[in-house]
Amino acid sequence: MSDRVQLTIPGGRSAVSRPSVPRRARRQVFPVLLVLPAVTLLTAVLIYPLIGAVIDAFFDHNLLVSGRTFTGLDNLASAAKDLWPLLRTTLLFAVPATLLPFLIGLVAALGLNQRMRGRGILRSVLLVPWILPGVVVSFLWLWIFDANYGVLNGVLRSIGLIDSNVGWLDSGTGALLAVVVARCWSTFPWMMVMLLAGLQALPAGAIEAAHVDGANALQRFRFITWPSLRPVAGVVVLLEFMWNFQHFDTIYVLTGGGPARATTTFSLAVYETAFKGFDLGKASAIGLLWLAFLLPIVLIYLRITENKS
Repeated sequence: MSDRVQLTIPGGRSAVSRPSVPRRARRQVFPVLLVLPAVTLLTAVLIYPLIGAVIDAFFDHNLLVSGRTFTGLDNLASAAKDLWPLLRTTLLFAVPATLLPFLIGLVAALGLNQRMRGRGILRSVLLVPWILPGVVVSFLWLWIFDANYGVLNGVLRSIGLIDSNVGWLDSGTGALLAVVVARCWSTFPWMMVMLLAGLQALPAGAIEAAHVDGANALQRFRFITWPSLRPVAGVVVLLEFMWNFQHFDTIYVLTGGGPARATTTFSLAVYETAFKGFDLGKASAIGLLWLAFLLPIVLIYLRITENKS
C-alpha cells in the first residue's frame, strides 16, 4: 500500500501530497541511525571519561583508599601551585618541537619538489623516522645520547670537539634539548609530506612566469609560493603544536620527566600523579588546567579549517 496521501481537488483531478507520517518518520530516523554508532563510540571513549575526570577533580579520590570525599576546589588549588613550572616546561618542549621540524620539513619539501633523479627513493627514505613507533624512536635516541657508550659522544670525540663523554641527559637543559631533537627527528617527515602536497598543488605557470620575468628563487618563494602554501602551513603547525602539547612517550622513555623534573610536562605530571602518587583527584585537576590551555588552540584550528572548507 502506498504511503502517500492522494488529494482530490475540485474538478476531479488528483495530486500527490507530501509523504505520509510513517515515511517521514523513517526519513528522520534513518540519519540518526547512521550516526548512532559514531556517537556511541565517541561517548564511550571521550565524553564519559571527560565527565568522570571533571567530577574527580572535585573529590579526594585515591586509588589506595576505597570511596572518595568531596573537597571542592582543593585539588585545583593544589594543582595551580605547580601550574607555571608545568606550563613553562610544556611550552619549552612544544614550541621548538613544532617550529624546528616545520623548518626542516619545509626545506626538504622545497628540495623534493624539484625535478631530480632518485626523488622517489629519497622521499621514501625520509619517511622512515615517521613510520617508526614512538617508543622505538625514543630508545634509539636514548642510545645515541647515552653518556657511556652513546654514538653522539663517540662522533664528537672523534672530530675533536670534546675530550670526554658528556652526560647529555644528566642536566636539565641537555635533557630538554634531547627530547626536542628526538621529537623533531620523528615528526619532520609528516610536515614534509603535507607541505610537499601543498607545493605540488601550486600552479606551475605562475612560477615559470615569474622566473621568465627575472624573479630570483627567494622572490618566487616569497611572493608566489609562500602565500599559496600558508594555509597548509598554518594547519600543519597548529596540529603539530597540539600533539606536542600533549606528547608523552618520547619524554617518558628518554628522561622520565627528569632530571629534577626539568622535562616534566603536563602529560608526565598527570601520569605521575595518577599512577605513581595514586591521586586521581589531583591528576584530574591538572588535566583540567591542561585542557584550559589547549582548548583555545583547538578552537583556532577549528576556525581555520572551517574557513578553509
